[in-house]
Amino acid sequence: MKVAIPLARGKLSLHFGHCEEFALIDVDPQTKEIGSTETLPAPDHEPGVLPRWLNEHGASVVIAGGMGMRARTLFAQNGIRVVIGADEQEPETVVKAFLEGTLETGANICDH
Repeated sequence: MKVAIPLARGKLSLHFGHCEEFALIDVDPQTKEIGSTETLPAPDHEPGVLPRWLNEHGASVVIAGGMGMRARTLFAQNGIRVVIGADEQEPETVVKAFLEGTLETGANICDH
């Protein structure tokens, strides 16, 4: 499984569409181990680009602080699970908590 984390200044970006880059983290959901991490610059923020781009890079889950409804729908259409409401933390910390079932999520901070 590959988890995508939008980043700003090296931590989870609270607003998905404003991220600078993405951490793509390979994980083994059975053993809950984190494998390799690849960091890629985010493509231009245009409707529909990020869900397709992350799908092409093998992401099956994206964890973000906030995300609009249209983006969530597009991710679903690309077979990518969306987890929203995560706090601004290091990407590996976020993924480890997600794997262990302890990731704290709150309200979707995106208002569109």
